[in-house]
Amino acid sequence: MSEREELSYEGFGVACRELAQSIADSGYRPDMILSIARGGFFLGAGLGYALGVKNAFMMSVEFYTGVDERLDMPVVLPPVPNQVDLSGAVVLIADDVADSGETLKMVTDFCAATVHEVRSAVLFEKPRSVIRPDYAWKRTDKWINFPWSVQGPVVPGSGAVLDA
Repeated sequence: MSEREELSYEGFGVACRELAQSIADSGYRPDMILSIARGGFFLGAGLGYALGVKNAFMMSVEFYTGVDERLDMPVVLPPVPNQVDLSGAVVLIADDVADSGETLKMVTDFCAATVHEVRSAVLFEKPRSVIRPDYAWKRTDKWINFPWSVQGPVVPGSGAVLDA
């Protein structure tokens, strides 16, 4: 898999605004945004600001362990959102990518019985996804290099210096 989709922080800003515009144009007005951690944090925050939605929740789901490597099934990590907090809400689920779609499906199913309405938004949708997100900025079959995850974690002594 040599060819990859590249997204810069600047490109993310453009993608976020364009995705928010398509959500607004559709008439969907979420009460809250439920971000799937970790990649969905960024999109959830951006969409929250762009759509004027201040009520933000997150749900941590582990599935991918590396490039095209994943667990057998997605695993929800604690803390799990209390469904009472979601009761009757109009929810927008935000994630960075619907690759297999299993994570997005799990979170959508988690919400479906409790919320008034649930829709999903992703930056990238892949053709093999088992669920079609309601909103996708771009469709691709390539692996995506996101600006927040393309480099490894910062470790002590790595030389990162911030200006005060």
